[in-house]
Amino acid sequence: MTLDDLKVFVMVCEARNLSAVAREMNCSQSAVSQHVRRLEKEVGLSLMERQPRGVVPTAAGRILQRAASDGLTALGEGLRTLEELRTGRGGGVVIATGATTIRHLMGAAIEEYSRRFPGVGLEFHTERSSHRCIDALRSGAVDLAWVTVSADAEGVELRPVISLEWVLAVHPDDPLAAESALGAADLARTHLIRPPSGTSSGRQVDDALGPGLSSRATTRATDWDTALLLAELGLGHALIPAMPGLVSPSGAARLIPVTGIPSLDVGWAARQWSALAPAAQEFAATVTRHVAGG
Repeated sequence: MTLDDLKVFVMVCEARNLSAVAREMNCSQSAVSQHVRRLEKEVGLSLMERQPRGVVPTAAGRILQRAASDGLTALGEGLRTLEELRTGRGGGVVIATGATTIRHLMGAAIEEYSRRFPGVGLEFHTERSSHRCIDALRSGAVDLAWVTVSADAEGVELRPVISLEWVLAVHPDDPLAAESALGAADLARTHLIRPPSGTSSGRQVDDALGPGLSSRATTRATDWDTALLLAELGLGHALIPAMPGLVSPSGAARLIPVTGIPSLDVGWAARQWSALAPAAQEFAATVTRHVAGG
């Protein structure tokens, strides 16, 4: 029993005429009959009853017709879905990232992608850290993760996209607001709002500041927008990456460049890039083009 046997059998049941099916398939009537005979031999039952003006399915034939028709319909739908995945015109992409990344880095790319591929669904899992994003990726819960690129991201493939310099967000009335730039040592003069030490960016800050400054009592925020808001309220000085287009609403904080801290490399992580569906690869490429292009 082959897929072709079942297709031809269903066609014969619908047309009720071997000659008509033969003409449609551009083959001989005997070739059509061979498909039916193979099925009858396989199931051990007569499937077609010959009549003066054609053929009709027997009771057994009607059972096989229903089953084969349902199966062929489901197979056709499955093949169409696979074709959409292959060409990037359908399916879905699941991304792990933070809300700040979506707001400051991905917004324009998401708009473009949704316009170009309206049949592809996008699902975002917002996580609090790169570590949690990578855990979601390793578990298979997501296709892609936007993370801080670090050496401890084992078991995934990383593609850095952009290096972000650091800035210090301060309230306009703060004495530091008059500074045009600050060094890492100047942060000793601040009430620092910084990423937690357990995060990838936090460990990078720890390494740059050294144990003395890192151990000082500071405020910690995993979300860059939250850190910026605290600085706008005058509750501290927020050390945050200078994301493209980052501004403080209504000038509620000044953003002062900070030297002496290595830039923060961020980008994509995937379990295996070569195994990603075209829709996921295209989404990653769209975001990369927008972010890297500035």
